[in-house]
Amino acid sequence: MNPLLEVRELRKTWPSRQGPVQAVRGVGFEVGTGETVALVGESGCGKSTVAMSLLRLVEPDAGQILFAGEDLAVIGEKRRHALRRQLSIVFQNPYSSLNPRMKVRAIVAEPLRTVFGLRGTALTQRIVTALEQVGLTREHMGRYPHEFSGGQRQRIAIARALALEPRLLVLDEPTAALDVSVQAQVLNLLQDLQARLGLSYLLITHDLAVVEVMAERVLVMYLGRIVEAGPVADVFAHPRHPYTRSLLDSIPSLDPASRDALRPPSGEVPSPLDLPTGCSFAPRCPHASETCRARDPILEGPPQEQLVACFHPLARGTSS
Repeated sequence: MNPLLEVRELRKTWPSRQGPVQAVRGVGFEVGTGETVALVGESGCGKSTVAMSLLRLVEPDAGQILFAGEDLAVIGEKRRHALRRQLSIVFQNPYSSLNPRMKVRAIVAEPLRTVFGLRGTALTQRIVTALEQVGLTREHMGRYPHEFSGGQRQRIAIARALALEPRLLVLDEPTAALDVSVQAQVLNLLQDLQARLGLSYLLITHDLAVVEVMAERVLVMYLGRIVEAGPVADVFAHPRHPYTRSLLDSIPSLDPASRDALRPPSGEVPSPLDLPTGCSFAPRCPHASETCRARDPILEGPPQEQLVACFHPLARGTSS
């Protein structure tokens, strides 16, 4: 079965005063219909740049983005406009992603007016439907964002994303700005919406506990490249890349014995302004060899299998 979203060799470089910053370096992955794929990694690894490139909020330098088998970069403008409304995004912080001067009605109505040209009763009905899908009501339309809690604001952001009836949602750290008690409510809502509407999710997060709950497959990103990919159960139980192993070993625990065993990644992250030759993780890797410092390993193979870009992958069950 063809994937709903397919990304091939995506690249993006940001200009800076010190020189070009290589944010995304040849990233490729797939998301199937009704599937949740998680993209994880340390802050600054390029996760959000991938998300913004998919929505064309920033223009990638190179690569292909295929949605439902069609390349968004080469199809005609009318067809591209029709396809792009089938992709939507929920941003990380509902306190900054919602315009504080607009009432909820106007926030949810904006994409409906722009894309469908809806007005009057038809517009109001679509707004009410979107709000009801996330557990809000018609009465909430006349309020401003500051009148809601953090969890309610994120529900409004989700309603805005759902208003265009997309097939795929990009969730960029959707619970990072919320209290722990509210995070579970939002995650339950997203799972319920996926089951009812058949949505696909690309979940971008640094919270591995959220990945374990939400996703079927996980992509581990380091300095602009995917270094390991595969089913969540396999990758979490038997990580093959040393970086993945160190990420899992850095998860906090209430168990004193587990806390003493924490092994976060050692060393400093290389500057994206001056990336090392060969494997980018080699300066921090206890298993690095001259081969690692000379050549960059490639992630290749069937996307549904556990894949690793490493010349010295860990054996199953290895703890370090």
